[in-house]
Amino acid sequence: MIRFESDGTIVAVATWAATGEHMDVSGRWPLDGDRLATTIRQSGLPVREDWWADVGGPIADFIREQLQVRSSVGSPIIVEREVWGALFIHSTQSAPLPDDTEVRLGHFTQLVATVMANVQAHADLRLLAEEQAALRRVAERVARGAPPDEVFATVTEELGKFLMVEGAKMLRYEPHQMATFVASWGPLQAGIPVGRRLSFAGNSVTAQIFETWRPARVEDYVNAKGRLAALLHREGVRSAVGAPIIVEGRLWGALLVGSVQPDPLPPDTEQRIAEFAELVGAAIANLEARGEVERLAEEQAALRRVAELVAHESSAERVFAAVAEEVGTLLGVNSSAVLRFDADDTLTVLAAWGEPDMERQIGRRLPIGGDNTAALVLETGRPARMDDQSTAMGAIAAIVRELGITSTISCPVIVNGRPWGAIAVNSLQSEPLPPDTELRVGKFTELVATAIANVQARADLTASMARIVAASDEARRRIERNLHDGVQQRLISLSLAVRGAQTMLPGAPESPDLRRQLSRVGQGLVDVLDDLRELSRGLHPAILSEAGLDPALRALARRSLVPVRLRLNVDGRLNEPIEVAAYYVVSETLANVAKYAQATSVDIRAETSGHHPNLTVQDNGIGGADPDRGSGLVGLTDRINALGSTIVITSPSGRGTQVRVALPISDS
Repeated sequence: MIRFESDGTIVAVATWAATGEHMDVSGRWPLDGDRLATTIRQSGLPVREDWWADVGGPIADFIREQLQVRSSVGSPIIVEREVWGALFIHSTQSAPLPDDTEVRLGHFTQLVATVMANVQAHADLRLLAEEQAALRRVAERVARGAPPDEVFATVTEELGKFLMVEGAKMLRYEPHQMATFVASWGPLQAGIPVGRRLSFAGNSVTAQIFETWRPARVEDYVNAKGRLAALLHREGVRSAVGAPIIVEGRLWGALLVGSVQPDPLPPDTEQRIAEFAELVGAAIANLEARGEVERLAEEQAALRRVAELVAHESSAERVFAAVAEEVGTLLGVNSSAVLRFDADDTLTVLAAWGEPDMERQIGRRLPIGGDNTAALVLETGRPARMDDQSTAMGAIAAIVRELGITSTISCPVIVNGRPWGAIAVNSLQSEPLPPDTELRVGKFTELVATAIANVQARADLTASMARIVAASDEARRRIERNLHDGVQQRLISLSLAVRGAQTMLPGAPESPDLRRQLSRVGQGLVDVLDDLRELSRGLHPAILSEAGLDPALRALARRSLVPVRLRLNVDGRLNEPIEVAAYYVVSETLANVAKYAQATSVDIRAETSGHHPNLTVQDNGIGGADPDRGSGLVGLTDRINALGSTIVITSPSGRGTQVRVALPISDS
């Protein structure tokens, strides 16, 4: 019994001999030249040969010379309307086989065909069941949300076992005719472990799929061309078949199987692999969609955290540090940095994150000249990328190579229409950074620009408030001086003149009214002078300017209507704005205590700790003070904020009120 193969050969599937000695007819035999077998395949009809003398071909030679056959009859085995094979009987007798042999043999071949159809149906059904089970296992992994590497490994394993090959692989196409192998199964590693990146130029299965987007095969790698083909041939691969993985209309990669057997892989292998590849394409689309959603959520969360920090954080350094870490973590790069362009053609590393030990670079000033992304950003105001640092020139390029950085992307931070600096991300891997990196980094540069604008606005506002407070204090001092040096002196002179006039009056009894009138005028001048001195002291205490904060606070304590306990530890003189602010905090607080607190005592503590003046005023009154009500507290808050400091007022009901102020470092 023989079977016709699709490649034009014949395979003997069963033999029998009356002598019990079966001749070796294993292997493939060429159909070309075998008249009987060719006739059966082409016509589907029985054939007879009663004299082999003039029949040529390898099979005829074997039958005539080795088997000593004199007469033969063959009948086709037709399965599902296709000539599957043939059943031959041979005789070594001199007389031909009987005339009815074709008919009788035909009955047998019909039975064989029925059996073959049933066997084929069962085999196809079993194969289909196995295929569906394998596909279902892959689909279940995808549905459970398994990570991509696990899904890919499952696909190659299921495919390799199903097709009973020595090796199965999955690859992803990369730019420049490169492919990265993302999964592998089987003993046939072929020198290509997972993660290896190879050129597929040539005529390998991988190259054919890339060119045509269709399944492809190589029957013999002896004559195949290209680095990948040579590698497979060297590892003993005889034949390979693959199918494309299409993801949402684009060629993503390929699914491949290889064999070291001498016989080519079955003709339906392409179709089998294509079914797995189609499922893989859908799985990758789902994974990418899910990954994109997760990536978008992570990106939005990172941007939100930075935005909140920008809105509430007054320190630009902390914002820059947070941006560097958020960008680096989100993009999965090895390192990131926030850079500022300086006027002298240098840049300063304001913040850095990642490896190798990027924090050492913080504060470093570097010349921008040479081949680097920062120079390109400064020149063009646009994002810049360098995926090859090997031949770059300049100081920055040398540092980049020293750190082992292979790929760098920088995006500009635009402030007032010009590049203020850049955010840079770096990779130590051989693969370039993903093509969407510039867009994703750009979202953070906008926040950095906002942070810089906010910090500048805060600085301008604080400076403006400080100027207003300083101008107000100077006006108070000027009024106080004018009152002291002008009006007070004139009042004193008038008082003395009135007293002098009193002494000049004669002692006659007729002038008592005049004396009383002058006395009232003199006392009135003294009262006005006292009021003026009190007003002058409220405008700007002279003792503060002349003696400093310690004596001025002690003077306030002496005049307080509520007993005051002082704990003062202030070393030397402080900056005048700081002393004025501290004085008015105590003065306004003591006035509020006297008016509203119903307190019996007040504790005032002032000290300088590490050059930071700290001031605390605590009473034992009824509490419940509202810092947002009353112009006095609001004015104090404005004054303290103008110095870049903070004031904290705590006033729980029934537990008194505490005012705490942390003043800036003194420069004097």
